[in-house]
Amino acid sequence: MTMENQSLINLCKYVALTGVTARRKALLLIKDGQIFVNNRVVTDPSYKVTPQDIIKYNDQILRPEKKVYVLLNKPKNYITTVSDEQGRATVLDLVQTRNLPRIFPVGRLDRNTTGLLLLTNDGELAQKLAHPRNSTNKAYNVTLDRPLEAIDLDKLHLGISLPDGHIKPDKVYLVPGSKKYELVIEIHSGKNRIVRRMLEFLGYKICSLDRFKFAGFTKQGLARGKWRFLKPIEVDRLIKNIGHLSKTTK
Repeated sequence: MTMENQSLINLCKYVALTGVTARRKALLLIKDGQIFVNNRVVTDPSYKVTPQDIIKYNDQILRPEKKVYVLLNKPKNYITTVSDEQGRATVLDLVQTRNLPRIFPVGRLDRNTTGLLLLTNDGELAQKLAHPRNSTNKAYNVTLDRPLEAIDLDKLHLGISLPDGHIKPDKVYLVPGSKKYELVIEIHSGKNRIVRRMLEFLGYKICSLDRFKFAGFTKQGLARGKWRFLKPIEVDRLIKNIGHLSKTTK
């Protein structure tokens, strides 16, 4: 949602929309008296502002950033973070262009996991996509260290009971002609490393893991290591789908 199509918005959300800081820190800045509205300190995060109000921080006028949505086909050996204390390459190193606002990855892919990743500066949408309640659809190609036994395929169909709960994939099937080394898993769970953990629980090692579907998007036309902006129609569809999921899962 943009500032142009809404008349009132609470101050905390407005500050976060400008990209100057995350919403949690925006709350602290406001309570600490560092945010000015029309040259007056406002310490109430829920204070309503309009597009016509002048909001300042450190004598700088804050304006909402344009929302950016990037789809990346992540290669191996990149960390799914904005920065890394050990100096390792991150997914942000792959997305470089002029005048791009500060963006961040939605959710995580392991360093050795490849495939689709969404990056954005839309914190509200990112939170909804990553929340387990919203059941974002994902599909993975998996290559194992040994053939998948029939009994273990049945267990995956029925679901696996892990320490943090029972997980049942939407679909599990072997890739034809792969001699049972390769399979496809479609799942909605937002739990961390869930595909790896299910197969490790059954005693398999994963040689490769590639996410080829995410939130309705595929890798079609997107080579490994490449990225593209989502089209406006794709953004609209994504926002509508997330809104629908939020309503149906409450």
